[in-house]
Amino acid sequence: MSLRNLLATAAVAVAGIVFPAPVHPAVPPGEARGFANCPQFFPAAPPAVPDAKALKPRELCFDAFAVLHSGKTKTPVYVVQWLTRETLTDAQDEKRTNRFFSDARLPSAERARLEDYKGSGFDRGHMAPAADMPTAQAMAQSFSLANMVPQVPQNNRGAWAKSVEKATRQYVMRSGGPVYVFSGPVYQGRPLTIGSGRVWVPTHLFKLVYDPKANRAWAHWIGNTDKARAGRPITYQELVRRTGIEFLSGLRPRG
Repeated sequence: MSLRNLLATAAVAVAGIVFPAPVHPAVPPGEARGFANCPQFFPAAPPAVPDAKALKPRELCFDAFAVLHSGKTKTPVYVVQWLTRETLTDAQDEKRTNRFFSDARLPSAERARLEDYKGSGFDRGHMAPAADMPTAQAMAQSFSLANMVPQVPQNNRGAWAKSVEKATRQYVMRSGGPVYVFSGPVYQGRPLTIGSGRVWVPTHLFKLVYDPKANRAWAHWIGNTDKARAGRPITYQELVRRTGIEFLSGLRPRG
């Protein structure tokens, strides 16, 4: 484990008494400036989202990812990461915390709560995966509900985790990085919601992978169902057509 990891997880001993590390993760300050606090996660300017105002967007920076959150859906619009072989190697010895929390940086009326997911039959599905987190603090932050969507359990633990997320990590390890990854939900038709907070349930999920060194981009696209399987990736242009979001504004990737 790296020194940074040890410092993040260490307990403090004073006069023979051991005080455990805090339960709630520290989150970066300065929400008012939004993505200006974390430009390193974006290969170009942050994506322009059609009809963004109607989504009640909030820009949130975390240690290892950034979220454009929607106060309307109470889920991410997208989550973006910057991954390298080194960051994923650091992530391999981090212990999963499973301490989900409602993100207090979001207005009360715009955020999902633990009670919304309880008894819903849906998993709290990570968009930036816990397995990608390189430090204890980043791991803790990844359990913010701002990083979650209601995901069918078999999908979350099966095709999404074992095919889409795993394939992305394998590519980053081979390429060495840096690689940029955008993940998010898609809603088609009248949305199903869960909980008293009416958190939207996506019909589909996507994960866009962009390798700037190779100038290549492709996207995984999968339905949010038990029987969904990860098929052949779609092109970047097709993802833009389906979502309406130009994730790599000003860039012209192949693939």
